[in-house]
Amino acid sequence: MEGGAEAFGVTVTDTVPAGHKVALTDIPRGAAVVKYGHSVGRASERIPAGRHVHTHNLKTDLAARRDYVYEPAAPPPPERKTGEFSGYARAVGAVGIRNEIWIINTVGCVNKPSERVAAEANRRYAGMTDGVFAFTHPYGCSQMGGDHENTRRILAGMAKHPNAGGVLIFGLGCENNTIESFRALLGDFDTDRVKFITAREHEDEEEAALKLIGELAAYASQAKRGPAGLDKLVIGLKCGGSDGLSGITANPLAGRVSDTLQAYGGTSALTETPEMFGAETILMNRCKTRALFDKTVGMINGFKSYFISHGQEIYENPSPGNKEGGITTLEEKSLGCVQKGGRGPVTDVLGYGERITVPGLTLIDGPGNDLVSVTALAAAGAHMVLFTTGRGTPFGGPVPTVKIASNSELAQKKARWIDFDAGALLDGRSMDDMADDLWRYMVSVASGHNTKNELNGCREIAIFKGGVTL
Repeated sequence: MEGGAEAFGVTVTDTVPAGHKVALTDIPRGAAVVKYGHSVGRASERIPAGRHVHTHNLKTDLAARRDYVYEPAAPPPPERKTGEFSGYARAVGAVGIRNEIWIINTVGCVNKPSERVAAEANRRYAGMTDGVFAFTHPYGCSQMGGDHENTRRILAGMAKHPNAGGVLIFGLGCENNTIESFRALLGDFDTDRVKFITAREHEDEEEAALKLIGELAAYASQAKRGPAGLDKLVIGLKCGGSDGLSGITANPLAGRVSDTLQAYGGTSALTETPEMFGAETILMNRCKTRALFDKTVGMINGFKSYFISHGQEIYENPSPGNKEGGITTLEEKSLGCVQKGGRGPVTDVLGYGERITVPGLTLIDGPGNDLVSVTALAAAGAHMVLFTTGRGTPFGGPVPTVKIASNSELAQKKARWIDFDAGALLDGRSMDDMADDLWRYMVSVASGHNTKNELNGCREIAIFKGGVTL
């Protein structure tokens, strides 16, 4: 926006990049700067109407610690709807949206063998399933306490995921995360669907693994798509590489879809605890019960304590890319971020690595890192992730990762990455129409349409690490 342009009756006096803020009124030094109906910080100097508002004149107003008061404002649940998608029926009432074979390593030492096995299995058993995928990571050994348990919980959540019609647990034989202990962690499981191999026990571990995958593929190939209720569908909500338009276009659009899914009895999951800082009270007051409020307070304060324990500034956020895109403070980033959760009540709060069991909107503790948080959403049971972005990324998680651009320039420039253009809202499309379009697209993905990350082979996992490596 060039200096001298008129916007909302205000003459813009600076050159302002797209997605950045302009003062609509004179803002005194020290006064709150309001966006989304909430303060996003305080003016560090007087800001005349029409001036560019960013890091040079706006600073965070967040403190390290605060007291919270439960002021319930949870909306009533939406009127119940019924609908279907086409999925794969699994045991105990679960439904998958893909029919894949997953290789899950107990330890990073077998990463390369598992990748070679997946590549050969995709040639040898082509067409029997939706593909064979190895999920590599560097952990499973030399970890202590919480880190070791986090690794085990995430991998166990992956093994239980209904998008996998078959799972091969691939171990080395000397790691802390032993096959025996991991088998016990899974509890009851279908022995036709989940198989185990310990590399040290075989002369040719890769050929032995391929034989087991052949058995898994034969088993999984018996599953066929069929009608499934939308109440069985679980979506994760994530933003990455946000810009100043994310909280205006892509995030509220994802929030609309989240609310719609809950009307069908389905489930949405929101994570990225540090990117709730500054907007956490909105979520706290939407908690259905005082107990859930208390768990949310614990989640927020727990992550703040994690920062403090490492001597790090809690509010060292947004990222350089966020700032270039127009986001100035963590309050502003968070107020845009939480809009992905729509307006529905918070029905459950989970720790990192825990699995979703309650329909509605679930909050999951976890960092903002894209790979780590999407992995946590998948391990919790999300069939797919709606991933909003203003800067763009080719990244994809272990489940279909729907990339939603906040602006049309990104959608057009990186068409190989982006699945849906929310920037059309800036060209006059209504939120209702766009939400209908995104809903239909999401249902099509649930019914088998491949996302860009799937077509590009971008599938990764990452596991949170907070402690010592031996």
